[in-house]
Formats: sequence, C-alpha cells, structure tokens
Amino acid sequence: MPNRLKGRVVVITGASSGLGEKIAFHAASQGAIPVLLARREEQLAEISRSLHRTFGISVPYFRIDVQKTDEIAAVFSSILKSCKRIDVLVNNAGFGIFNLVEDASLEEMKNMFEVNVFGLIACTKMVLPAMKKQKAGHIINIASIAGKMATPKSSLYSSTKHAVLGFTDSLRMELHRTGIYVTAVNPGPIKTDFFETADKSGEYAKNVERWMLDADKVASIIVRHMLKAKREISLPRWMNAGSTLYRIMPGLVEKAAGRALMKK
Repeated sequence: MPNRLKGRVVVITGASSGLGEKIAFHAASQGAIPVLLARREEQLAEISRSLHRTFGISVPYFRIDVQKTDEIAAVFSSILKSCKRIDVLVNNAGFGIFNLVEDASLEEMKNMFEVNVFGLIACTKMVLPAMKKQKAGHIINIASIAGKMATPKSSLYSSTKHAVLGFTDSLRMELHRTGIYVTAVNPGPIKTDFFETADKSGEYAKNVERWMLDADKVASIIVRHMLKAKREISLPRWMNAGSTLYRIMPGLVEKAAGRALMKK
C-alpha cells in the first residue's frame, strides 16, 4: 500500500518542543516534509538539523509568533512560495495558566485567547484557499479534554479550548465535500514543558503525573490519522469517558469529583 504521507507538506505550529517536535519526527518517518513554525528560532534550527541527519531531508522552518496575527500572512505566503502546497496544518501552538478566576489577570486572559484561539483561526484561514484549490488537505487542531470538561483553576484555559472545539466543529461542516478533513485532538495532560508555564507551583503536575500521556505516543497517533476523515481524537479513553459522563450528568460529576478536580 502506498504511503499517503510521502512527499506531503505538513505545517506544524508550536514545533520547537514537546508534542509539536514529536509530530514533526513521526511525520518525517512516514515520508512527509515537516515545516516547523514557532517563536524559538534556535530550537527550530536544531530540530531541522536533527531531522535532516535522521531522515536525509531538508526541513524548512520559520519563526512566527501566532499571537501577532499580522505576521501570519507573510509566513504562510513564504511557505507556499517555497513548498508550493500545504497538505496538512497542525495547529499545535498554545499555552495555559492554571489559576482561580479572581487571581488570573486580564493580560493572561488576553494572551491565552490570542495564542490559543485567534492565532489558530488566523493560521487556518491562511491555508484554506490553497487546500480548496488542491481539493484536498487536513486541518488538525490540538484542543484539549479541558475543552470538553472544564475544571476549577483552568477557567480561562478551558474557555480557549471550548472555543477551539466550537470553531473546529463549525469548520468541519463548512468544508464538507471539499476534500478537506478537519480533526480535533483532545488530549489530557501530556508530559511536556507545558506545565512549566501552566503550573508554576508544580502541584498539579505532581498530582496527575501517573496519568500523564507520553508526547511521543500522542504524536504517533496523530500522524497515523493524517489525511484520514477522523472527526476527533480524544486521549486517554477513560478521561474522554469522564467528559462524556459530565455532559450527561454534570451535577453528579461536579459533586462526586469536585475535590479531585481542584487539585491544581
């Protein structure tokens, strides 16, 4: 069976570490051409060199801050000019800060929405004309279980991920029969440097350490579903089952698990 990713251009935001970096390696292992986007140019350059050494391919990278939406059009124009097409966009850039509402600042709120929501939408808008012209493509939005089941101390972060899921579901319907797939990825906590920002006390990471997902395994699952009509990927399954139960019986879940959910 021919490899459907061979020669395909896979653009990944937030690719300088963590899940984004792992997705790049797994995509390259399947013959794809990863295009790396992030703010940290030195890390991107090193990952590009590592991919070249491992797979013998040239890996383009571009510095971008998705919070600055005026930069996004120029970067995606450069990608299309050099690569000629974009087959997959992985909107992975994002961050969170865990805090009570009264303790969270409006600046934190603004920054999270600008990166997690507005930047994601802006990047998506940049690839749609090219993908529609190709009559093929795949937009993969990294959301979160937090977007399906809100928890205390993550109100702002959960709000951004609720928005991502709403956008993703609507976009999927808009692109029906265009040949463009749209997938939401809803992971639980992943063992990455995400928690260095989200959980400066270290308490939440300590409390959920035994349940943390391995970034490499999550990336492998995401790449396995690239260019397939997959509506949603939610990991781990038991946590997704909890979010489903929450939608059916929210009062019961809040009463039974309220204390556990406060462990941030």
